[in-house]
Amino acid sequence: MTIDTEHFRGVLNEHRARLQGAIEHHDIGGSSLTDETGELSGSTSDNHLADAASETYERELDEGLEEDAQAQLREVDDALARIENGSYGTCTACGKEIPAERLEAVPWTKLCIDDARKLAR
Repeated sequence: MTIDTEHFRGVLNEHRARLQGAIEHHDIGGSSLTDETGELSGSTSDNHLADAASETYERELDEGLEEDAQAQLREVDDALARIENGSYGTCTACGKEIPAERLEAVPWTKLCIDDARKLAR
């Protein structure tokens, strides 16, 4: 079976663009929590602790989403490199061909389903 690498290159590039957009959207830019909330160190309000907790939660959620997107972006870039070097669609663990159905479901995968399941255990 021959894998249509041009099709998967297009799919991967589209996914890469979406990931980059998500990363840019969630980028917190290194600003401090005080900068983000506009709170002054000496201010007091009834909702100060609740506001700070909410902002902290939102910041951690954004950081987690950005980290996930960065990790998936690396996987997409690795898949694009495998297309370039001719190894795309070959399991990096066992060397067997990855079925097109699996590549359609997870185009950045480097493992066949059996090896992916083994790794997940």
